[in-house]
Amino acid sequence: MFSDLKKGKMAATDTYSQQNLIAKGTTVTGDIISDGDFRIEGNIQGNLKTPGKVVIGKTGLINGTLKSANADIEGKFSGKLILTDTLSLKSSAQVEGEVEVGKLAVEPGASFNATCLMKGSVKELSKGEQQSRLTREAEKTA
Repeated sequence: MFSDLKKGKMAATDTYSQQNLIAKGTTVTGDIISDGDFRIEGNIQGNLKTPGKVVIGKTGLINGTLKSANADIEGKFSGKLILTDTLSLKSSAQVEGEVEVGKLAVEPGASFNATCLMKGSVKELSKGEQQSRLTREAEKTA
């Protein structure tokens, strides 16, 4: 393995298979940009950007902006969360702030106090569907 690194023969997929860990008891202040996945058990005060997956463990906390493809949250998040794919909130999760996701999965018991925008899941309605929907909504309020 080490001889391959010296020769520059590291596979292109090795970068993406690596997982970064912020351990319990560790606090990072500032911005982090990485190509690898993350597991957060410590504390991040700042912004985290990765094209991969971020897991915030039960002892983990992010206070800032998180941009990634997917996130599983068991701990705490406060700030702006922008995901291109799926946000999964476990029962112990606490999320506050602004959230923009493709898909959202929430277990019972999770605390989700955020404004949420789901992108990529809105389908175009025909004029007839729009009119019947507006009529139904007007009848409900009358």
